[in-house]
Parts: sequence; C-alpha cells; structure tokens
Amino acid sequence: MGIVRAVCISERKGERKRVVDAITLREDYGVEEDVHAGSGRQVSLLAVESVDIMRPRMPELAAGDFAENILVEGLPLTRCKVGDRLTAGPDILLEITQIGKTCHSKCNIHKTVGFCIMPTEGVFARVLRGGVLRAGDAVAMTEG
Repeated sequence: MGIVRAVCISERKGERKRVVDAITLREDYGVEEDVHAGSGRQVSLLAVESVDIMRPRMPELAAGDFAENILVEGLPLTRCKVGDRLTAGPDILLEITQIGKTCHSKCNIHKTVGFCIMPTEGVFARVLRGGVLRAGDAVAMTEG
C-alpha cells in the first residue's frame, strides 16, 4: 500500500501541473479541470521513488513537474501492467491503460538532465469509479 503525496492539475498541455488541495476524478472522464480529462490518458501517476532518481541532478524538483496528476509514495508503480487496478482514497478505482509515453518534444527536464523518467516510469489510468482524492489518502493495488 502507498500514500498519495500530491494531487495536481493544469489547464494547458505541455506545462507543469500545479499542486491543489484535492482533485475530483470522474468515471470515464478523468480529473475535473485538468487538460487531459476526457482524453485517452485520463489520469497520470508517478512514484516519488521515480522522481528521487532525478533529484541528484535536479534537487529543486517539485510535485507536478513531470505533469503527473497523482504523486504516490510506497507503491511500486513501475511494476504495474496494463489492466492492473488501483484503489485510491475512500472510493476511487483506476485501471492502468498505459505504461510510459512518447515525448514528442524534449521537455525542460530532458534538456537540463539529458533524460526524463515519465516516458518509462509514468503510469496512465482510466477512472472506473470516481471520487475526491487528496494528499495523504491511501492507494493500493487491487485484484482485477
């Protein structure tokens, strides 16, 4: 079991997400008020442990810098497979739909450090059951 360390949204593609107090996830839609809601990549998740890989070269990294909606600690997201399910908060059920992504242009992190973790360690999911999610909420793998 892991814990949600931050929840983030952005209004425009290609920009870092900003930390908010809570996000509302809507079934088959994604994160309300987020640019990717309604798209194939409804929700993005990233592990704190993955971000920590980058910290020696970029210690100033903050939640949302990789455009993740949900930053999780203590759950091995890199072991997820398409079709796996996660529970989050009191009500939310997510299904993993994609591991990593293709970056069409090199982000500022890639330009600065020479690589980026989101293409290989970012996880994307669709919302099967929605609800409100906040930092401090639990997140866990669940049986299909």
